[in-house]
Formats: sequence, structure tokens, C-alpha cells
Amino acid sequence: MSFDSILKIFLPKDRVFYSLFEEVASTLVLMGDTFKNALAETDLSKRDAMLKTLEELEHKNDETTHRLFIELGSNFITPLDREDIHYLATSLDDIADYIWGAAKRIVNYQIDDKFNTLPAFAEIISKSIAAINTAIYGLRGLKDLRAITDSCVIVNSLENNADDLLDATMMKLFSSNMSAIELIKQKDIFQMLEVVTDKCEDAANVVESIIIKYA
Repeated sequence: MSFDSILKIFLPKDRVFYSLFEEVASTLVLMGDTFKNALAETDLSKRDAMLKTLEELEHKNDETTHRLFIELGSNFITPLDREDIHYLATSLDDIADYIWGAAKRIVNYQIDDKFNTLPAFAEIISKSIAAINTAIYGLRGLKDLRAITDSCVIVNSLENNADDLLDATMMKLFSSNMSAIELIKQKDIFQMLEVVTDKCEDAANVVESIIIKYA
């Protein structure tokens, strides 16, 4: 093995890791916007068709996350702690997984969302992902710590809003006259949507721990 080849093993590939994280974040933004736009669509057939496109985006995110793990396993020196890279990659992947999981349930269950809860959750999720995207792009160089911190605070605040929305919706569901089966379906979907916001908060918490270490 040549000296140059050996040297490449020990040089941190900042551009690779940051670029892959930014690619994941951009895919999540597209998923969040698609999800929000789909749930604002009144034509259910169009809505379902839009939701089904999330599967391809989720697969794309899986592929990028896999590339992150390959880079993590093949590089001796990394720009961030290996544990932080792993935690951040996993938490971002979880967001995509749960959005797609929620989308599948919405398509399969075909609930009567008479309280208009789906668009409200979609709005919170879209805003949370947008804030995470800002934070992820801020990691490269850590030049604007205030913007990163503010974005994480926004995610935490939105997660609290999602908790409140879920609580209010559960009260409405259990005081309604809908069938037990319909109630179970709606409860399942809304709880999964709240989990999406939890996963967003998890990602924001990882970002905050990173900037505390490296700022």
C-alpha cells in the first residue's frame, strides 16, 4: 500500500460525513413537505397517491444512512465522535421511518378525520423537519451556533405542541360516538404522528450535544 493510500485512511473525511447528513436532511424536508401537502389534499385518491410516494423517499434515506455507516466503519478519523455520528444518523433515519409508517396507516385505515387533526400534525412535523434541516446544515464549520441552537429550541417547542394536540384529540375521540374500531385506528395513527415529533426532538438533542462538545 502506498504512503498516499495509508494517509487517506487517517485523514478525516469532513466533506463526506457532512454531505451525507445534509443529503439525509434534504430528503427529510421533501418528505415533510410531501406529507403536509398530501394531508391538505381534499381528494382522497390524490392524497393517497401522494402519500405512497413517501416510500421511495424513505428508501432513498435508508441508502444514504447506509452509506454513512459504511464511511463510519471505514474511516479511522472522523470529524465528530463516532457515537455522535451513529446517534445522529439513527435518529434522522427514525424520522423517515415513522413518517412512512404513519403514511401507510393513513392510506390503509382511511379514517374520518372529523377533528382535522391530520393536517395539524403534518404542519408541526414539516416545521420540525425544516428546523432540523437548518441545524444539520449548520454543523459544517459550526459558524452560526445561535442558528443551530434556535433551531433545536424550535423543535423542542413543536414537540410540546404535538403533545398538546394529541391530548386534545384523544379527549375528543373518547367523548365522541364513533365505533371502537374507528377509535382504535385513529388513536394508532395520531400516536404514531406524535412519535414522529419525538424522533425530531431526539435528533435535535443529538445536535445540541454535538455543539456543546465542539463549540
